[in-house]
Amino acid sequence: MPDREGRDGLRDVNLPLTRQAIVIAAVTLVVDALTFTHSTGSSAFPAGWRWPMLAAIIVVDASLASAPRLSGVVAVAQAAVRVAGTLSCPETALPPSLNSAGMLISAYRAGAWLDRWPAVVSLLFLVAGTLASPILSEADFAPELLLLAPTASALLPWLVGRYTTARRAYIAELEQRSEREKAEARQALAAAIAEERTGIARDLHDVISHHVSAIGVHAGVARLRAAAAPGAPDLADSLTAVETSSRAAMLDLRRLLDVLHGHSPGEDSQPGLDNLPELLDSLRTVGLRARVTVHGAPSPLPESLDIAVYRVVQEMLTNALRHGADGAAEVELRHAPSSLTVTTSNLLGTRARAWPDSPHRGLQGIRSRAAVFSGSTSYGPAPDGKTWTTTATFPMSPL
Repeated sequence: MPDREGRDGLRDVNLPLTRQAIVIAAVTLVVDALTFTHSTGSSAFPAGWRWPMLAAIIVVDASLASAPRLSGVVAVAQAAVRVAGTLSCPETALPPSLNSAGMLISAYRAGAWLDRWPAVVSLLFLVAGTLASPILSEADFAPELLLLAPTASALLPWLVGRYTTARRAYIAELEQRSEREKAEARQALAAAIAEERTGIARDLHDVISHHVSAIGVHAGVARLRAAAAPGAPDLADSLTAVETSSRAAMLDLRRLLDVLHGHSPGEDSQPGLDNLPELLDSLRTVGLRARVTVHGAPSPLPESLDIAVYRVVQEMLTNALRHGADGAAEVELRHAPSSLTVTTSNLLGTRARAWPDSPHRGLQGIRSRAAVFSGSTSYGPAPDGKTWTTTATFPMSPL
């Protein structure tokens, strides 16, 4: 497919060039033909040579529409016509104007399209054809023609062609250099981002993971001692919850570190709605009785959305645990064809009534996660002021 597209693009570029070459060849042909037929020297041509010479001019000028790689052949043909026209004219007569326009255009094409040595050889043929009239004819010519004729008819347009090619190559080099600089800048940016992510991962590991690991170890030791002590079952349950939470935190931290290091996470690297029972069990151990009610037919969720919904439910239940009154919370999952709505409700405790003046960091996290998926959130106390409800709605798109 890329090769085909490249060929199509090449044809698209060549088509305007071909049309322009045809127009230039046609205009050159008309100019040379009219100049030859109305030239004062054309009457000196033998009658048998006049029409064949006009046909030769038409043929070589029409060849200006040929492929650029044939520019050298066209230049040699133009020079040959000039020499043949001079030789066929009587020696004492002034040679007519033959293919002056064709010589100019062929010199430009040779300078613009040919490589160095083919271009130089073509120029030499064109100069020789231009000098044919002053040298081969016995008519009176000014000495300046030996210098001015090849300069104006061959060398000058050839130099303009070479300049055009050099300018085009210079512009192409600038474009390539710009593309290289952009590519190097993108690579440097990617390398800087990767280095920064590695630094963040290293800092997270050094600053956080050791402390969380220490919490888990100490909680495990305290749980074993509390379980052996009589009359301390509640303390053992609390320490079990601390240990479980610290292990879960370490697991999540390792997953984040893997992402920051650029490693591909495994299929079970992040929890989703299927892990809600485990979440509820862990919260029950610390005193929150949560119940989940599902409405509608659940449909498969994209992995990123599944993770986000789980984190939202986790944050909602954490808020209920911190600020709820009776240690109970209700969770509703409403599955609709175009949306998924998560709602939690719990009785307000004494501390929760001060929420209007608090930073609402948990609610900000819920709102941020929902906004990533163009979702919406709402929260606030019920009219009676006793129940707090938090709702997050996520639009659904087909997988």
